[in-house]
Amino acid sequence: MSFYLLLRGPLGVGKTTIADRLARAIPAEHILIDRILDERSFEEWEDGYISERSFLRVNEVASEIARPLLERGTSVVFDGNFYWRSVIEDLLRRLRFPHFVFTLTAPLAVCVERDRGRPTSYGSEAAQEVYAKVTGVDYGIDVDAARPVEVVVGEILRRVAETFPPDAPRRSGPA
Repeated sequence: MSFYLLLRGPLGVGKTTIADRLARAIPAEHILIDRILDERSFEEWEDGYISERSFLRVNEVASEIARPLLERGTSVVFDGNFYWRSVIEDLLRRLRFPHFVFTLTAPLAVCVERDRGRPTSYGSEAAQEVYAKVTGVDYGIDVDAARPVEVVVGEILRRVAETFPPDAPRRSGPA
């Protein structure tokens, strides 16, 4: 049985690191929402943020990539900020497969510090703005991502296993 995980959270919370580890552990394909946004040049700005419309366009592409994988029995991990409830719900409507939505949380100071440690930092102002936008939407299962990556990944895998026990029949590739 295939399923997908939607990991959301602010800049610097550890979404990509955690998504990479989850994708290896499940196994699953990892789809980065920001990569689609950048590669397709979907960025339209509105009120100082990339517009909701931009992310709805990304969902079209992301669902087109994910659907055949899910149909073949391959699970998927999405990784993005998901600022708007409408964008989350749009992706869930597009992909009628079992799924989980996890919101990775951490104090703003942790996110800013982690961003500083990147090869190319977005800066504390961007981290603060994204933090405010993402934390303004309460959606999914909150997971404290201020803890070590292994602990966070373990918690998410345990929650998934509660719904899909490891001995449940699953296909991991083409049928």
